[in-house]
Amino acid sequence: MKHITILVPKGAILGSIEGPRQLLTGVNAYYASMGKPPIFKVELVGLTNETPLSNGLYTIRTDNTIGTLAKTDLIIIPAIDGDINVALRNNHDFIPWLIDRYKEGAELASLCLGAFLLASTGLIDGHKCATHWVASNNFRKMFPNVDLVTEKIVTDEHGIYTSGGAYSYLTLVLYLIEKYCGRAAAIFCAKIFAIDIDRESQSPFMMFSGQKEHEDESIKKAQEFIESNFQEKITVDDLADRVALSRRNLERRFKKATSNTVIEYIQRVKIEAAKMSLESTQENVNEVMYKVGYTDTKAFRNTFKKITGLSPVQYRTKYNAQVLG
Repeated sequence: MKHITILVPKGAILGSIEGPRQLLTGVNAYYASMGKPPIFKVELVGLTNETPLSNGLYTIRTDNTIGTLAKTDLIIIPAIDGDINVALRNNHDFIPWLIDRYKEGAELASLCLGAFLLASTGLIDGHKCATHWVASNNFRKMFPNVDLVTEKIVTDEHGIYTSGGAYSYLTLVLYLIEKYCGRAAAIFCAKIFAIDIDRESQSPFMMFSGQKEHEDESIKKAQEFIESNFQEKITVDDLADRVALSRRNLERRFKKATSNTVIEYIQRVKIEAAKMSLESTQENVNEVMYKVGYTDTKAFRNTFKKITGLSPVQYRTKYNAQVLG
C-alpha cells in the first residue's frame, strides 16, 4: 500500500486538500469494486492537530502532525491563499521536514500556489515548475533559480511534480493515479469526477499583464509605449531610441525587469488585444489580425497558437459568448 500525505498548511485552500483526498480514496473504491484491497493510505498531516482555514470559516482535523509522521511515499502540497509571504512564514516549519522526507525517498507534488512552499525548500532550483499563471511574475521574482513553465499543467522531474493554476491540480492527481495504478484507474476517476483527462496546457486561460513591479523607469516607459501603440510596427531599435538606451542595454534591462524579451512583450500585448476582440466582437480573423498590427496571416496564427495553445478560430469558439449562444 502506498502512503499518501496531504499537507494541511495554515492558509491552505480547502478544495485543493479535499479534491485530492476524494480522488485518491476514489481509487480505493475502484479497487474494492473489483474485490481488491485498497492501494492508497491517505492521511492529512499538519503542523498541529487542527488547522483553521479561510479566516476560521473551516477547521481541518488532521490525522497526524509532522512531528509524529516520518515515513511516507508521496507528499501533496496544496495551494495556499492570501499574502504569499505571510503564508510562507506561517508554514516555515514544513520546509525542513519536506527536505528530509524527500532525501529519504518520498516524492513531492505541489498544487497551484503550493509551488511557492515547494520552491522555498530549494529542491527545485534549476528544475521546471508550474504554478498559477496569475502568480508567475511574483514567483519568478522570489525564485529566480527555478525554471517556471507558466503554460504547463503538469511537470514531472526527479520525483517532484507540480501543477498549474486552480482546478488544474485535478489533472496532476489523475496523472499520479495513472502513474501508480495504471490508465484504467485514471480513466475511471476521470469519468466519476467528470474531469477532462490529458489536458496539457493552461495557456488558453492565461491573461497577459505586463510585469511593472520593478524600479526601472526607462523600461516602464518602453512598456507603456508598446501597450499604447501595439497596432503599429515597433522595432527594438526604435524603442531603444525612444527611451535613450542602446539596443543591447534595452534588451538586457527589459528582460531583467519583465521576464520577457522586447519581442516577446510586443507579441504578448498584440495577442492579448486579439484575444479580447475574438471574445467580444464578430470581426473575422483577418480583421482582428490587421487591427492588432499583423499583416502576415501565417505569422499571426503561429504566434497566437504559440501563446494560447489554440488557433484564433478555436479560441473564438471557446470564449465568444455570441458563438456559444
